Amino acid sequence: MGGSRFPAAIPLEVEPLYTSLIATGQRDRMTQPTRLLEPDEPGPVRVLRPEGASDFLFTADHAGKLIPRRLRQLGVSDSELQRHIAWDIGIAGVTEHLSALLDATAVLQTYSRLVIDCNRHPTWPSAMPVVSEYTDVPGNVGLTDADRALRVDEIFTPYHDRTRALLDARQAAGRRTIVVFMHSFTPVFKGAARAMEVGILFADKTPLASIMLDLLRAEDGLTVGENEPYAITANSDYSAPTHGDARGLTHVEVEIRQDEIAEPAGQLAWAERFARLLRLADSRLKASAA
Repeated sequence: MGGSRFPAAIPLEVEPLYTSLIATGQRDRMTQPTRLLEPDEPGPVRVLRPEGASDFLFTADHAGKLIPRRLRQLGVSDSELQRHIAWDIGIAGVTEHLSALLDATAVLQTYSRLVIDCNRHPTWPSAMPVVSEYTDVPGNVGLTDADRALRVDEIFTPYHDRTRALLDARQAAGRRTIVVFMHSFTPVFKGAARAMEVGILFADKTPLASIMLDLLRAEDGLTVGENEPYAITANSDYSAPTHGDARGLTHVEVEIRQDEIAEPAGQLAWAERFARLLRLADSRLKASAA
């Protein structure tokens, strides 16, 4: 893989802004709840097939839409919590099917992106937004450092630590790894319609990104976005720069339009398509390296 415009990842525990947030949060906790998640609430990360044989490893930062009971839905209505602002609709199902079809490890995050967006650095305002699209999020207004630190400690850090540990173990075992970051996008955002059904995202255009774009464009009836509807930048994304670029791993980010995968049949169809195309892409990568 060529040189990246992203710097090497700095461990969260030694980043000054993050360290300050945690230290202040620890002081504040003397007068505030010391736990976010109740003992009977789900953990923040699900790992499928940790010993999977495939070279592919999938992540889904926005797979879940749960909100810890202590946060009382963040003051957001039930109907709003079903929308794209709370999660990447359909991507959990697609990722689960891909894991099964390819015998691949998959790491899925359980809680809503409105609690903490695991594809944002926790010090960025977008990590715990007070407004998402046009929807107010009252439960994110006026957060103390302790409030933020609890969300980081109990959701963000376990999710990324587990992803990092899986990648570390594969590296230690000398395993080849291709990381695929799975996302979905809303058909209409702030009144603007998105014509593409699928997008391939990257910071630096790698051979894998080019191959996937070619393969998807060869599919009948698809409009394919290249760095659309989003592009990866150093201040917009956390996961791909951290677990892909900084580690020098072959990787790509995928975005699928949510109306395509809102129902189980669409999730399976897109998983089968990507399983087929990723196998072809991997064959081409291996051939070019031979």
